[in-house]
Amino acid sequence: MTNLKMIVGLGNPGPAYRANRHNIGFQCVEHFAAYHHIGTSKMQMKAMTADGWVQRGAARQRILLVKPLTFMNASGDAVAQLARFYKVEPVDIIAVHDDIDLPQGKLRLRLGGSSGGQNGIKSIINRLGTDDFVRAKVGLGRPPGRMDAAAYVLQNFTEAEEEIFGPLRAKVTDAIDCWLFDGLEVAMNRFNG
Repeated sequence: MTNLKMIVGLGNPGPAYRANRHNIGFQCVEHFAAYHHIGTSKMQMKAMTADGWVQRGAARQRILLVKPLTFMNASGDAVAQLARFYKVEPVDIIAVHDDIDLPQGKLRLRLGGSSGGQNGIKSIINRLGTDDFVRAKVGLGRPPGRMDAAAYVLQNFTEAEEEIFGPLRAKVTDAIDCWLFDGLEVAMNRFNG
């Protein structure tokens, strides 16, 4: 197994957004990098990237971690450029992102389909010219009361939420590992709870 797989975390760049709900994609990719001891990020094609190898038993997989620095709505600019440069097929890309239509703390893996109103995913579909890539949707739940969805996702996680999302970041790492080594079908059966 040596074909490159691209692991994209969606979020907004800069310290003001770091702990936002909307940045769960960045947070999950950072957890994955730390777990697998993949360091030394570099600025490349409108993104912070880090490449390395993930190993399970005798099997090894080369990966490229990507955090687009274009802001959420233009994430596809970086993803499409990097996919072309590294010759990564869309089916070998997984994008980790927030989803307010999923219950809080739920994880859902899926290949293809619409953006579901998630602007980062919409941008990736537009720039790749296909929806044929994997998504790891992390459920934020709906905003409370009549709160605006944009305001909700741009707030930081509360302490109570961190008790849910701390372990969930680790679960996303496990799900990506499963996708890398066992394939999407197995990962979906194991993690789409």
